[in-house]
Amino acid sequence: MPRAVYLLALGIFAMVTSEFVVAGLMPQMAAGLDVTVPRIGYLITAFALAMAFGGPFLTVAVMRLPQKRALMVLFGVFLAGNVLAATATTYAVMLLARVVTGTASQAFFGVSLSICAQLTRSEERGRATSVALSGLMLGTLLGLPLSTLIGEHLGWRAAFWAITVLTVAAALCTLAGVPRLGRAEDGGGFQQEVAVFRRPRLWLALVTSTFIIGATFSAFSYLSPILTEVTGFPDGTVPVLLIAYGAATVIGNHVVGRLADRYALNVLAAGLALNLLFLTGFALLARLALPAVVFMLGIGLVGVTMNPAMVTRVQRIANARPLVNSVHSSFITLGVGIGSSLGGVGVSHFGLRAPLWLGAGLAALGILSLLPELAARRRIRERPAAEAELIPVSPQRVR
Repeated sequence: MPRAVYLLALGIFAMVTSEFVVAGLMPQMAAGLDVTVPRIGYLITAFALAMAFGGPFLTVAVMRLPQKRALMVLFGVFLAGNVLAATATTYAVMLLARVVTGTASQAFFGVSLSICAQLTRSEERGRATSVALSGLMLGTLLGLPLSTLIGEHLGWRAAFWAITVLTVAAALCTLAGVPRLGRAEDGGGFQQEVAVFRRPRLWLALVTSTFIIGATFSAFSYLSPILTEVTGFPDGTVPVLLIAYGAATVIGNHVVGRLADRYALNVLAAGLALNLLFLTGFALLARLALPAVVFMLGIGLVGVTMNPAMVTRVQRIANARPLVNSVHSSFITLGVGIGSSLGGVGVSHFGLRAPLWLGAGLAALGILSLLPELAARRRIRERPAAEAELIPVSPQRVR
């Protein structure tokens, strides 16, 4: 695996840590900016919306640049937004900072995954994607708790400054270790990038990705209150359980990356089926400690870890260029928003188990969205066998 792929993972790690940092510092930021905790929660929504809707436009804006230079420009935009967040004295400035960093983060994902595809052979792209996206898993496993720890001891601004230092380090490593590549539009230009979105199969694949991530985040967004108020774990145990969940995502990401190149569609079908099973089991047995932990870890293994298979599927249907990757990431971010927001509505009306049932429903919809392609693949496999039966057999070959 090229060293550059690991360096791209470092950049993704920095940006994912910035995405999640607000979740661990809500009370401190609310006090520092003199607003309520719910308003701080909107900063998470702003980051996600900026990723979903701003990222593709910024991707288009940097397409005319050589891709390594595009990465450095995106590092610069992200860094400016993060410094703005660290120095923000009003809520409005912080909101602007989150929009800037969210937009840059999404575009960075798109360009990074495109570079991964160019640096590796086609049969290694799934594994390369899993290595790059290990930054996403490690951001959940290490970035969030470490930034929260820094914020609790040194203040919430220190957490943003720490991310700034990490971003500079990632940018310098990228500058030194990622090879020079041509412009993204050298593969056919903007018109050709847009043309692939006329393919119905691509839109179906994007919808599947939304359902997969929506199912996972409907549960993940409310794991802490479910584990404390339904299962009955003490508050001090929950961080340990969340670290175990993060470790499960790292393991699952590695396994899926190994399988995605050869079995992307089958991996997605199996992952959705298992996630449906784990979410349903968690919803039914959430009051029992051991089953709750087992099902929670199962969701970690087969939830967000489907990313390498999702990316591989989309790239094979369309292409591996930045715009496709960025739009795909937008659909993934849309899944995060759908899962977390509808889960909140469910909690308000039906209690803390509602997000788990919602996740199970989204996983079932994900399976349904795979059926047309699974059926088409089965027809293709059966056709050669049927045609072989029609081939006449020469009398000389009959004994």
